[in-house]
Amino acid sequence: MKFFVTGVNGQLGHDVMNELNKRGHEGFGSDIAEKYSGIEDSSAVIAMPYVSLDITNKEAVKRVIEEIKPDAVIHCAAWTAVDMAEEDDKVEKVRAVNAGGTQNIADACKGVDCKMLYLSTDYVFDGQGTEPWQPDCKDYKPLNVYGKTKLEGELAVSGTLEKYFIVRIAWVFGLNGKNFIKTMINVGKTHNQVRVVNDQIGTPTYCYDLARLLVDMCETEKYGYYHVTNEGGYISWYDFCVEFYKQYGLNTKVIPVTTEEYGLSKAARPVNSRLDKSKLIENGFKPLPTWQDAIRRYLKAAKL
Repeated sequence: MKFFVTGVNGQLGHDVMNELNKRGHEGFGSDIAEKYSGIEDSSAVIAMPYVSLDITNKEAVKRVIEEIKPDAVIHCAAWTAVDMAEEDDKVEKVRAVNAGGTQNIADACKGVDCKMLYLSTDYVFDGQGTEPWQPDCKDYKPLNVYGKTKLEGELAVSGTLEKYFIVRIAWVFGLNGKNFIKTMINVGKTHNQVRVVNDQIGTPTYCYDLARLLVDMCETEKYGYYHVTNEGGYISWYDFCVEFYKQYGLNTKVIPVTTEEYGLSKAARPVNSRLDKSKLIENGFKPLPTWQDAIRRYLKAAKL
């Protein structure tokens, strides 16, 4: 198959390109930068064709996708700086990327009749209650600009295409770029104690594992909405930090605090980010390994 992948300078796009290469698929990567600017491991992103593309430019998106004529587009590009998205001068830029850019991709996919996989987020929900969110739930009440614009992207895809996958993920970490593990290990090396929220509940998602499942999906026609995170049970950010500190060998004390006590975030966060993933098994997809095992493999690969 021939794939076009957006956002390959980010955590997930990088791993998707490597997964495509491992399977012998033809992959074209893109991002807004003039050239690939991620980590230079033995990465397929380096070897595969790269296209500089601003997804908010409708004509450019149309031209590139018409030239490549992919069988599937995996749309990883997004504005993901959640707190910065709340700034008054950033809101329209965020919307232009997450909603407008996604609409441009969807329109181009329709023009060449290819599949589209759109990465979305638990933030499309209001995060109330304790029940896991179902992938086909339409009770959307996003709490922040990021969640609202990612929901607008979902609606752009579902309103334009028939051959689409909308995959909601949460608490993402990967080798290429910044993430919670990398940040907190760096902090833990220089502090005797750290404060981490313990009232936001969900499950982490390792990009290396996620990339495998996304390509699995695109090799099928089992379209629709899915939730994907690693297995291993629902946890708090506090639980997550305690586990990767332990695996890394850090003795830094982790102090659990509520979101209100933490108080540093500009954007409201959902408290309940539990995502129900049973639809994956129902449709014959292999679930991701446990988040505990994902941490182990990540720490080994990242060499922090």
